[in-house]
Amino acid sequence: MKINYNQLMHEEISSFGEDKPRLLLHCCCAPCLSAVIERLKDHFEITYLYFNSNIYPYDEYALRREQFSKLGVEVVDIGYDHTEFLELVSGRESDAEGGERCRICIAYRMDRAFQYASSHGFDIVTTTLSISPHKDAEFINLTGERLADKYNIRYLHADFKKENGFLRSTILTKEKSMYRQTYCGCEFSENH
Repeated sequence: MKINYNQLMHEEISSFGEDKPRLLLHCCCAPCLSAVIERLKDHFEITYLYFNSNIYPYDEYALRREQFSKLGVEVVDIGYDHTEFLELVSGRESDAEGGERCRICIAYRMDRAFQYASSHGFDIVTTTLSISPHKDAEFINLTGERLADKYNIRYLHADFKKENGFLRSTILTKEKSMYRQTYCGCEFSENH
């Protein structure tokens, strides 16, 4: 039976009551974050994490990072190491978009988010990645569950593309004149 991760997110949020847990939100880009902020800002004390060493070239990485200022948020950038990403996906360069290379990339970035959350006292972690119609929300959420067990930190389930999340992000991107990339991030996705 397919899990409704959007409904699960709403149930989890309602279980907090009046509490506003410290949420570490991994952000892939400002356009995706725009609609996610609207859903989460009233329920959490949010820190925005930008860890996306998959993005190539570095100028693209920097351009995407700059766009967060258009949303009025500051991001914690824990570094860029594209060489590490390339080592992780070595041999997977020709995989189809959404295939194993992408799953390795998603798990890598989420793991770093959980590492950061673990060492900085966060209550809960999630990612904006599920807003994309090109990303597998089930894989993202199962990865989040596995990492929650590994790091002993709660994971907020989500499928942010639901409730017209992706459409809302495109509207906000235009309203705020944000740059929206034409490829996921790595040089291999740029070529697909």
